Amino acid sequence: MATNDDSGILDSIERWVEGEVRPIAKHYDHADEYPHELVEQMKELGLFGATISEEYGGLGLTASTYAQIVTAIAAVWMAPVGIFNSHLIMAACVQRHGTDEQKRRWLPRFASGELRGGVGLTEPNAGTDLQAIRTVARRDGEGYVIDGTKTWITNGIYGTCFAVLAKTDPAAEPRHKGMTMFLCEKGPGFTIGKKLKKLGYKAIDSAELVFDGYRVPADQLIGGVEGKGFLHAVGGLELGRINVAARGAGIALGSLREALRYAQERKTFGKPIAQHQAIQLKLADMATRVEAAKLLIREAASKYDSGQRCDLEAGMAKLFASEAGVENSLEAMRIFGGYSYSTEFDVERFYRDAPLMCIGEGTNEMQRIIIARQLLERNAL
Repeated sequence: MATNDDSGILDSIERWVEGEVRPIAKHYDHADEYPHELVEQMKELGLFGATISEEYGGLGLTASTYAQIVTAIAAVWMAPVGIFNSHLIMAACVQRHGTDEQKRRWLPRFASGELRGGVGLTEPNAGTDLQAIRTVARRDGEGYVIDGTKTWITNGIYGTCFAVLAKTDPAAEPRHKGMTMFLCEKGPGFTIGKKLKKLGYKAIDSAELVFDGYRVPADQLIGGVEGKGFLHAVGGLELGRINVAARGAGIALGSLREALRYAQERKTFGKPIAQHQAIQLKLADMATRVEAAKLLIREAASKYDSGQRCDLEAGMAKLFASEAGVENSLEAMRIFGGYSYSTEFDVERFYRDAPLMCIGEGTNEMQRIIIARQLLERNAL
């Protein structure tokens, strides 16, 4: 549940969304243009420090409140959420696993938005199977030298710092014990490859990160101990999956709102289409998906906030809410009929953005496997 202070933050976000985000969403999405001014507003609102502890200059919001913020923004335009979500996964990695010195040095700069970035996990030949990454970090004197390529990295072009997963012991068995996470600021040996063109999730920079003889000091190894990177990455994905679930719920909610409005304005056979039973059935299912998604997200976020393991709950929330976004966006298209193909209506953007939620932060096929394995582990005979 949100506190009074959190409720005030949520009210501020909703006013900002209506006053600043909605009016520009269509233009920036269609132009595939980075919303620099919106990012500056996010800094002022404290979104880059949303889940960072107040001790380090953040807002210190619970995952529950954070998820509500994400849903509120995504219900209008999903893409901007990715700018601070990827950034906050990096911050959570430092806050949960970093040394005291790393927390003092990096978290205040993350919270203010002075340093913005994300996480470098995915590679051209390694997505869901993170243990198959080929990026290598070799010890060299007082630091490490990193070589490799990351791809589909949100904030890749305009971000300045990334938590990068690399292999410090490629021969380790099991493979995950040879993986380590580093904080990497852009500099010599760290360049940006091509910007990746996308079906949806436009205006937000997704790019390749290329490391060629990139030197990183040893004190930027998160936690200070090699071999923990895979666990750090997986832990960060719990918050990421709650975020993606909230984005899916937002798309589902935005689609429902648009469908409700249009169904009452559009008339056929002498009456609004909302009075036709076929449309009512669709609206009922859409609303039910939204509320069910919110409840699953609330459960996952509550466990995350209490420090409990929540991969089962986060997986369920991500699975259901992302599919709800896809289903509701398609139903909204059907309710809008031919007009749904017009770029003048937001439903076509919801329809393009929604499938990413089923793929990002671990495919839904992988979520089902995680859910099943956790069910068996928790209910062993």
